[in-house]
Amino acid sequence: MQLNHDENQFERKTFPIIIVCDNIYFQQNIGSLFRISEAFGVEKIIFLGKEVPLTPRKINKTSRSTHLHVPHLTIEDPNELINYLRKNDYETVALEITTTSKPLKKLTVPTTKKTALIIGSEINGVSKTLLSISNQIVHIPMFGTNSSMNVVQATSIFLYEFTSSKC
Repeated sequence: MQLNHDENQFERKTFPIIIVCDNIYFQQNIGSLFRISEAFGVEKIIFLGKEVPLTPRKINKTSRSTHLHVPHLTIEDPNELINYLRKNDYETVALEITTTSKPLKKLTVPTTKKTALIIGSEINGVSKTLLSISNQIVHIPMFGTNSSMNVVQATSIFLYEFTSSKC
């Protein structure tokens, strides 16, 4: 018999990770990022950019009200974000395919640090500015001819790998 939301027996847990959304503007993706972040115990979401569309009515369709439960903030200036990440001593991990990125399975995060996962915009990926301050850059190996996937799908894979290594 299928269980409903109140009957599931999943342990409620928060992990030492925040998600930094580098100029993500598609409302369906924003809502889905709230939903997957709530499901995987993300501490907070930071939206980088101006006029991030956080309209609850539209986001609620994909977030299923999880935007009410995941702390989040918007930072407009990349330098302010960089200062925030450094001040709080985050291990910054960009999820992007680059000439120097390594496969996600090879990610190692110091146990003494919280992680800031940086994910990029739907069009341009992670900006050069945020790539340059990342402690690590990882990619998800793919086996087809396509070289990218939806930002929410990639984030979901990352969060599954990250949290399963901590359980």
